[in-house]
Amino acid sequence: MIVFRKISYRNFLSTGNTPSEISFDTHNTTLIIGDNGSGKSTVLDALTFGLFGKPFRNIKKDQLVNTVNERDCKVEVHFDIGQRHYHIIRCIKPNRFEIYVNGKMLNQDASIRDYQKHLETSILKLNYRSFTQVVILGSSSFIPFMQLTPAHRREVVEEILDIKIFSLMNVILKHKMKEMKEKEIDIAHQFNLTETKITMAEEHINQSKEKSKISKTALESKIEKNRKDIEELNTQALSLMAEVVDWRDNVLPKEQSFKKEQSDFIGVRVKLKDNSKRMEKEIEFFNNNAECPTCDQPIDDDFRKYAVGSRTDKMVTNTNALVSMDAQISEMDAREDLYNNITIDTREKEVEAAKKTTSANSIISFNEQLIDQINDLLSVDADLVEEKTKLKLYRDELETIQKRKNKLTEDNNYLSLAKQLLNDSGIKTKVVKRYLPVMNKLINSYLSALEFQVKFELDEQFNETIKSRYRDVFGYANFSEGEKMRIDLALLFTWRQIAKMKNSTNTNLLILDEIFDSSLDYSGTDEFLKILSTLSNENVFIISHKSDLSVDKFDNLIRFEKVQNFSRMTT
Repeated sequence: MIVFRKISYRNFLSTGNTPSEISFDTHNTTLIIGDNGSGKSTVLDALTFGLFGKPFRNIKKDQLVNTVNERDCKVEVHFDIGQRHYHIIRCIKPNRFEIYVNGKMLNQDASIRDYQKHLETSILKLNYRSFTQVVILGSSSFIPFMQLTPAHRREVVEEILDIKIFSLMNVILKHKMKEMKEKEIDIAHQFNLTETKITMAEEHINQSKEKSKISKTALESKIEKNRKDIEELNTQALSLMAEVVDWRDNVLPKEQSFKKEQSDFIGVRVKLKDNSKRMEKEIEFFNNNAECPTCDQPIDDDFRKYAVGSRTDKMVTNTNALVSMDAQISEMDAREDLYNNITIDTREKEVEAAKKTTSANSIISFNEQLIDQINDLLSVDADLVEEKTKLKLYRDELETIQKRKNKLTEDNNYLSLAKQLLNDSGIKTKVVKRYLPVMNKLINSYLSALEFQVKFELDEQFNETIKSRYRDVFGYANFSEGEKMRIDLALLFTWRQIAKMKNSTNTNLLILDEIFDSSLDYSGTDEFLKILSTLSNENVFIISHKSDLSVDKFDNLIRFEKVQNFSRMTT
């Protein structure tokens, strides 16, 4: 059971630097009154903020800090669970969130989200939604049970019945089944891999057996024939290369000397032709010019005749020489063709020699492969023994993996069964079915006490059916606000009663915010107060701005008022 002791808050909403402190466990019933905006409902926001990090009303976190002081917003909540005293501190500007157990702060190594999760799941064992269904009933941003979706209704009831653990177990189970699926994939991979190893080993053994059938003598005979072919090719290559070497040593130098001689001879011939052309131009000059074209002086006729005659003689000599040289050039061209043919033939022999050498090398490489085959034949027996040993190991491994596969299949079957038990239609449904008649009975009992004569029934999906003597079957939405409030109160008291039975979200604290101010009529108010008087071990707080409530019906009175823009509490 959670026993709330007190709450203290400062610089929270309209509360200033002077803390407001309220004891939760000193009086059975407490009336909190004040004008609108005086700060009486702030206790709800402070309590839910301290416990869950968010206010009861729809207010943003940064709006919770008092707008005058603008910092040092602090909420402290004290409560007991068994022999442990808990002290929660939550602040804004600066931000702070601490949990103390018997005066010692819990380790804060985890993230704030995980720290909060620990508070809700391991200490309080209820979340914000369940807290606001069992501890608080308000008229502002509170969402009544009947306005929740069926799924959210189910969550609230599961927490009250303390069967939320089955949902958590179901989540864990899903993770476990996911892990099992991954293991199945892994074991299937191992199985296929081992099967592949077995297949490869069997193939290798068969290949080894085929190798053993090959005749070693036939391989050696092939090698010997290849060796003779190699010798023949090498002999032919050497003979061809000898001719090539002879050409390089004897023919090529002569060819090079001839080509130099030929080049020099052609150069002399070109010079003779150039001289002849020059003499011809000079003869033409002296024949056509009696005067010097440069100085306009007359040229002596005897000199002209001498110049023409001497140059004519030289031209005759050059022409005769050229005729003789042309004959020699024809001979040289024939010799050049001969040398070229010899060179071409020699190059072809050189290429042929290279081809034969390459062929010989190929056969040598092939012979090496044949020798390797012979060596393989020598190790076939040893390989067979080794491969057969490996094959046995692989088959043993496959058998082991198959057993693991069978075990995984068996475990998955158990997990599937557990899944059926833990899903919404399993164990939880059985528990709900067991308590559903009790819930419906309690709800109708409280509705009757509130003088609301209807038959209210929740089904297993937590959908409501409501019947009355003078109306057809209808739902929650069909009622007036006052009737809805009666249903909300009946459900609130029912959940608290069920929580006591299950000792799940059982607590001493009950806070009702402005339920008398808008929805309940005088008759409903009286009946509600009668119900409150029957409660034992409860600390009930009624928040109201009605001035006509009977203060004497409450054990304690707290009044809030606004003084200079700050909320002030008096008792």
